[in-house]
Amino acid sequence: MNSTPSAGGPSLPQVRRLVTEIPGPLSLKHLERKKSFVADGVGTALPVFVTAAGGGVLVDVDGNSLIDLGSGIAVTSVGNAAPAVVRNVHAQVDAFTHTCFMVTPYEGYVDVCEALARLTPGEHAKKSALFNSGAEAVENAVKIARVATGKDAVVVFDHAYHGRTNLTMAMTAKNMPYKHGFGPFAGEVYRAPVSYPLRDGLSGPEAAARAIDVIDKQVGATNLACVVIEPVLGEGGFVVPAPGFLPALREWCTAHDVLLVADEIQSGFCRTGDWFACDDEGVVPDLVTSAKGIAGGLPLAAVTGRAELMDAVHAGGLGGTYGGNPIACAAALGAIEEMERGDLATRAREIEALVRRRLEALAADHPVVAEVRGRGAMMAIELCEPGTTTPDAARAAAASAYCHAHGVVTLTCGTWGNVFRFLPPLTISDELLEEAFDVVAEAFAATA
Repeated sequence: MNSTPSAGGPSLPQVRRLVTEIPGPLSLKHLERKKSFVADGVGTALPVFVTAAGGGVLVDVDGNSLIDLGSGIAVTSVGNAAPAVVRNVHAQVDAFTHTCFMVTPYEGYVDVCEALARLTPGEHAKKSALFNSGAEAVENAVKIARVATGKDAVVVFDHAYHGRTNLTMAMTAKNMPYKHGFGPFAGEVYRAPVSYPLRDGLSGPEAAARAIDVIDKQVGATNLACVVIEPVLGEGGFVVPAPGFLPALREWCTAHDVLLVADEIQSGFCRTGDWFACDDEGVVPDLVTSAKGIAGGLPLAAVTGRAELMDAVHAGGLGGTYGGNPIACAAALGAIEEMERGDLATRAREIEALVRRRLEALAADHPVVAEVRGRGAMMAIELCEPGTTTPDAARAAAASAYCHAHGVVTLTCGTWGNVFRFLPPLTISDELLEEAFDVVAEAFAATA
């Protein structure tokens, strides 16, 4: 019943090609099998079954070639079959697949931690612990912060997304679909207002003062282990805090012995035009969580932080059976090699220039576009009823559906579901991007 994959990687023809309706008959057949055997709670944005991928395209079982503006939600930043990732994975599979680092260690785990110490913000001594998913990384960052500070409370922000475990659901702002029906949630998690320039009209320092006032009144620094924030919000709508917001939080945390944790799971590894989004304003967090783009599509996550904080946890207090699996570590080293060799941080800024130009032209023609925002290859438009900030989720859904039907993979997000987000692979060509945004423009004209 399984389809035979074609050869993937950048050698795939980098074209949009539709040979059937989307989804095609073979994908629909596989979808029926999915309905029979996969839990309904596992949703699918676009039910095409992929057999090959690389560069900036996905090829499905029906032979359709779709332009990828999602990157598996910011995972395949180096492409779906980057040569160094494939080479490293093959070599590691030939050697061994697993031992569990907590039983008998191996060099790849240490190599990844060494790379993270070099690449994450700050010049201080750093150490890391490796895990499987972003949610695991965030949860372990909180564990580390609590042990290191001897305090319990955690502050997160409006519109935040941090994961689907019990603790990270408590930290996540949006109810449906992430939290609905799954409570009760972990305690000692408090929420503060984030900087949201479109909706609050505040400068960064003003928004930070508002957040700090809430934190002081509702939590108190003497009870607070850490402040956890996405430097550029992800699922909450690709909100970029106003300049000065993050530095003001950093200053307050330092002054009050509170740890600043940067959730860079979606924004890290060259996605925003820097290695990490915190680099844009020179903010140095105490702890950084990373995942998604770290390993070219294999499951790997990390907490990286000041050495003395990471070492505060007792031996055996951090870990997991699969955390830092040798194949995932090999993939991460390959992905980092691709990012450095190709200077993909610079490429992300080039992508931003092209995408911003296209989105600003779209906004000029369609008043439903309330704001163009983002950094690097993490760009978005928020859709609202013209002249207001009333969310228009229906228009976002309709435009995305048009793109899907015409061979462009797009995603929506945001607290109200009204944000159209774009996360192309950093290896995508300008030609494919231009064609993709031709389709996006057609989508807005067709759904007006």
